[in-house]
Amino acid sequence: METVLLGKTGRTVSRLGFGGAPAGIPNYLGVYDPNAQRDREPFIAAIGRALELGINYFDTAASYGDGASERIYGEALAGTSPDDIFLATKMLTTAGANVRRQFEQSLKNLRRSSIDLIQIHSPSQPAEEMLFEKGGMLEELAKLKTEGLVRHIGFTMEEQSPMLYHLLDLELFSTLQIQYNVVFQHPYDPYFKTGSLYKAEEKGLGIITMRSLTSGILQRFIQAANPDNTFDYSPAILQFLLGNKLVDVALVGMRSAQEVERNVAIVADRAHRIDPDPLHARIVQ
Repeated sequence: METVLLGKTGRTVSRLGFGGAPAGIPNYLGVYDPNAQRDREPFIAAIGRALELGINYFDTAASYGDGASERIYGEALAGTSPDDIFLATKMLTTAGANVRRQFEQSLKNLRRSSIDLIQIHSPSQPAEEMLFEKGGMLEELAKLKTEGLVRHIGFTMEEQSPMLYHLLDLELFSTLQIQYNVVFQHPYDPYFKTGSLYKAEEKGLGIITMRSLTSGILQRFIQAANPDNTFDYSPAILQFLLGNKLVDVALVGMRSAQEVERNVAIVADRAHRIDPDPLHARIVQ
């Protein structure tokens, strides 16, 4: 498995990350009940296979099925050493008084005494007061880090917003998880060398991509434009991300051991890695 140093965390992690949304959200991408053992078992098997094949970056969130994804991760990762995996979860923006209680619930769900990374889950401009006020969320997260309950603090962001750039200027954060893929390329403009990926790299943050395979948007577009198309674009989409030198980890939701094996094989196929920079070059005739 290809690995990378994850920014200023100092940790070496797999470039393919195991995304937790499909494990916890009911009927995510199809009929699914995270509380039904028959539906949970394939995920637990997939996580086990991921560990066998060298994936060590695991990402989830408390809001994925009201803790269901965290609980599945806790069951599947029970017995693993903190040195062998990098475990990340997320917390929705909340008042500072709620932070410790919510974090402790995540620890309970994950069956851990500490975790590697807690991420503020898509903070928005209206939440600014809860983040920055005295005794607010940022201050309380910093206390958890000082106490050794969490090793690193990061945040996730769907959109390119003033809040994103405000947070990137803070020294508190070690990682950025951002929506970036072959469809949504706004965070990265190699022609003008602008965008939040460049800013995060400048600040030494580890960069993780969400919706790495476009959440099926590109595939649905191709199918609508060409109903007879049978080509699987997923390998090319993932190789596009991995070819970007600023991207550390590409998160992919994987529901079965077979999906894990398929994606690990894509990562290993570096001969078909696509460098995105030449794709943005101006063609002058």
